[in-house]
Amino acid sequence: MTIHDREPIIDCDLHQTTRSPKDLYPYLPRAYQERIDLFGTGLSQRVGYPNGGDRGSRADSWPEGGGPAGSDLDLLRSQHLDRYNVEYGILLGQEYRPIPTLPDTDYANALARAYNDWMIEHWIEQDARLKGAAIVATQEPKLAAAEIRRIGSHDGIIGVLVPNGARYPYGQRFYDPIFEACVELDLPFVLHTGSEGAGMNGQPTPVGYPSYYIELRQGRPLAYQSHLASMVFEGLFERYPTLKVVFIEGGFTWLPTYLWRLDADWKALGRETPWVKRPPSEYVYDHCRFTTQPMESPDNKQDLLTVLEWGRAEQTLLFASDYPHFDFDSPETSLPAMPEAMRRRVFSENAREVFKLPVRVQVVESATD
Repeated sequence: MTIHDREPIIDCDLHQTTRSPKDLYPYLPRAYQERIDLFGTGLSQRVGYPNGGDRGSRADSWPEGGGPAGSDLDLLRSQHLDRYNVEYGILLGQEYRPIPTLPDTDYANALARAYNDWMIEHWIEQDARLKGAAIVATQEPKLAAAEIRRIGSHDGIIGVLVPNGARYPYGQRFYDPIFEACVELDLPFVLHTGSEGAGMNGQPTPVGYPSYYIELRQGRPLAYQSHLASMVFEGLFERYPTLKVVFIEGGFTWLPTYLWRLDADWKALGRETPWVKRPPSEYVYDHCRFTTQPMESPDNKQDLLTVLEWGRAEQTLLFASDYPHFDFDSPETSLPAMPEAMRRRVFSENAREVFKLPVRVQVVESATD
């Protein structure tokens, strides 16, 4: 019996896209429409690196009628939502996630507003299974907070989305207006890999710019570790004790050993940050969640179970497929066989709790059970 034959899942990483920037024109001021006509959007995610696979996506995910992978709602339904019995799919966009890398703050904020409105009208409101995280322009946190308050009460918006690449680590007080709005509307702060080294952001790794995209990918967990350390030691979770943070597409097996190191250094150096009142791992386990994709793949997949237990997967881990990208993780094959309680938590209940998703599909047991 496959997973989706037995119960619904919640997929925390789906990537929908526009067919062209003109899809956003009904939501953009005319001046910005003309700018895009003349110069393009100005957005870049990979600092010139090509992506892997078939132009970065599954070869079978390109619509027959034309347009990029991820631009056809009916194909998403038939190829993924229906096939795997997805109770909820979380939309995280694609080409507009680098909005926080743009130097023009007003243009960035207008693009974020347009994208969010387009996502709601053309995706979320077309299928009850779809929810989305609202992109914000972090260049000016007060404007970002205003956008969160404008859009965040819509029942289709379940989080606030920013890229992994950033000008400053996310624990710094510079971002506090954003976190205040997140807490006010009870929305998780969601980080997705990408934009490392792009636009106004700093270099993508601690040692500069790698030559190849395959190298760039290896640095993404390092950036997540830097954000985590910033959040803990800058006192983010003391300032906002109800805030939840979700780390998307940065791996998981690095987490438990990294927390061991954080706890050890805190014991030795904690006087530097006296507002950190508990071991760092306790803050992370209470406030932070991580996704399965891309799940590390040892020769013996069952070896992962030990690391999942170390990282408290039954509390911290959310399933993600990364559809329609080339490194898509199937819910049927990407994870080892887990104990029943852990499996249910990972595939649905952890996400349901952090994103406040009501049950919309009841589990129907197979007639052979």
